[in-house]
Amino acid sequence: MITEVLTANQLKKEAPVFGQLSFNDHEQVVFCQDKDTGLKAIIGVHNTILGPALGGTRMYDYKTEWDALNDVLRLSRGMTYKAAITGLNLGGGKAVIIGDPKKIKTPELMRRFGKFVHTLGGKYYTAEDVGMETSDMDTVREVTPYVTGISESKGGAGNPSPVTAYGVYMGMKASAKFAYGNDALAGKRILVQGIGHVGEELVRLTSEEGANVVISDINQERLGEVSAKYGVDIYQGEDLYAETADIYAPCALGATINDQTIDKLKVKVIAGAANNQLANESIHGALLQKRGIVYAPDFLINAGGIINVYAEIEGYGRDQIVAKTENIYDTTFDILNKAKATNVTTNEAALSIAEDRIAARKKGM
Repeated sequence: MITEVLTANQLKKEAPVFGQLSFNDHEQVVFCQDKDTGLKAIIGVHNTILGPALGGTRMYDYKTEWDALNDVLRLSRGMTYKAAITGLNLGGGKAVIIGDPKKIKTPELMRRFGKFVHTLGGKYYTAEDVGMETSDMDTVREVTPYVTGISESKGGAGNPSPVTAYGVYMGMKASAKFAYGNDALAGKRILVQGIGHVGEELVRLTSEEGANVVISDINQERLGEVSAKYGVDIYQGEDLYAETADIYAPCALGATINDQTIDKLKVKVIAGAANNQLANESIHGALLQKRGIVYAPDFLINAGGIINVYAEIEGYGRDQIVAKTENIYDTTFDILNKAKATNVTTNEAALSIAEDRIAARKKGM
């Protein structure tokens, strides 16, 4: 399964839509528009063989609608494999709302979006993602039951970000054990790129263990807040990708491992929360393998969030959420060893396990 990031112009030239490289056997793509609220959204349902599609709603000011489509296709595909490799009975889906959340997000817009989700009749469950808050999911819940990650006071599992970060932390420690012989992060220099909800929690976990954490973000005010709160350094250089460190943790948007950055990397481990970190899974995964850089597949180690919100559907409690998230450590270590033993990339090793589970379920239908 090979995907790559395409520019808006490339997408237009690669018509028809079903021929897009990002269009990876998706079952359904829904375009949603409401002039009264200003809503423009796309819901991507990639695969529902293991169960209903679940994936968060991302609100972002995309440059073009083609960029939004490309993003939702890649993200929904990733959710399929995230659920499969984690052992959850869920399929993969995702939604994007086009626009700056600070400027156009309103309760009316969120409710209108929720009504579109409701039209899918439970084939897709939404949740919180970039540009969204738990309170937004509470608003969506007013018009549809097909939403997870609502407030604990309303019977939900709450904000999934801390659990996502904990899963990334588990995957990072397993990767450190594979690369360095032990999983201790104390004294390790860790570059955390992107300090949103998940990134900040990862900063807390790693810095409290004694890691030498360096943070980077486009929001300068946020950098100052997080630096002061956890006593970590702000990156002051001109090229983060060329910085020498032990671990690089991409926690912002995807595709930071690409043709322009991959040769610059001076790290031993890549383990972060961002989705779709490899701009091209085949090419860039192989280049990391060739360079001896340990890559923890993003859809594996950032699965804590989906574990958290799945609890609302299955009805399990906090102890099970924590146990399932901690299991990311063992799964990551096993996959890294499998990749080494079979001489494939870590991403290929993880995908094969996920695809085998989907194929087995499909065969039994």
